[in-house]
Amino acid sequence: MLTIELFYAVAGLLLLANALLTARDRTRPGRWPSALFWGLFGTLFLAGDWLPSAVSGALVLAMCLLGGFNLVVAKPAAEPDRQRARAGAARLGVRLFWPSLVIPGFTMIGALGFPFLARHGFTLVDPAKATLVSLGIACVLAFALACRFTREAPVQGLRESARLMDTIGWAMLLPQMLATLGILFAQAGVGDAVADIVGRILPEGQRIWAIVAFALGMALFTVIMGNAFAAFPVITAGIGLPFLVEEYHSNIAVMAAIGMFCGYCGTLMTPMAANFNIVPAALLDLRDRNAVIWAQVPTALMVLVANILLLWWLL
Repeated sequence: MLTIELFYAVAGLLLLANALLTARDRTRPGRWPSALFWGLFGTLFLAGDWLPSAVSGALVLAMCLLGGFNLVVAKPAAEPDRQRARAGAARLGVRLFWPSLVIPGFTMIGALGFPFLARHGFTLVDPAKATLVSLGIACVLAFALACRFTREAPVQGLRESARLMDTIGWAMLLPQMLATLGILFAQAGVGDAVADIVGRILPEGQRIWAIVAFALGMALFTVIMGNAFAAFPVITAGIGLPFLVEEYHSNIAVMAAIGMFCGYCGTLMTPMAANFNIVPAALLDLRDRNAVIWAQVPTALMVLVANILLLWWLL
């Protein structure tokens, strides 16, 4: 049976390979701190389940110090061979997009198909982790397809993976850190405090205002935290469960799914989501580091309004 730990191990090996490539590159500025950062990150993915909690926490703190003191330095990107790239794009045509479409396509098929097979006695993956395992399989399939189409050796994928990780840098750590912070906030009782404040403000028997408070809370808390996964446990514990589910008997699956979508609207509007909004601006060499955010704000607000209407209709 395929488990999510297998794909965590694959991710850890990729990160360790990047650490090795970084350490061996004598032309790179700050190669040893950068190599240490990727090595620690890979170790957590590869052996995090077996390491004592105190050791894992110490490794995370060491990574934060390396990133916080700007010791994780990206290697200057080499100028691509534009003529070769254009020739490759012309040769591949629309097939160039097939590997990227395999990832969402197979993830959806596996997320629905593996639990269906498990209900009929064919347990190929853990049904509780079917979506994540499907995503891991989809990435492997997309990689194999990309190698087949481009006629490149798999090691080229390793080089490109290292280049992308270098470009993103320490910001790769943000999603995991912010998601963990959201759980800590929920455990510390922030959700209860939110519930107390919202309970004093919301009018009795007005479900629409509870929906608006939930949707706006997800978006605004994501703007503050930079990650919808960090906002979800706090706002769900503070507004979703006590008001929408317990008071108005709403469908919890619909609330959770669209609530996360409301959080993603906040992701589009915050510099705290550096890996989504600040890194692309740096890659595109834009003068305004918030240019990506300004371009996304109108879409984010329209989608947020649509989500509120969907919650009101479907709940």
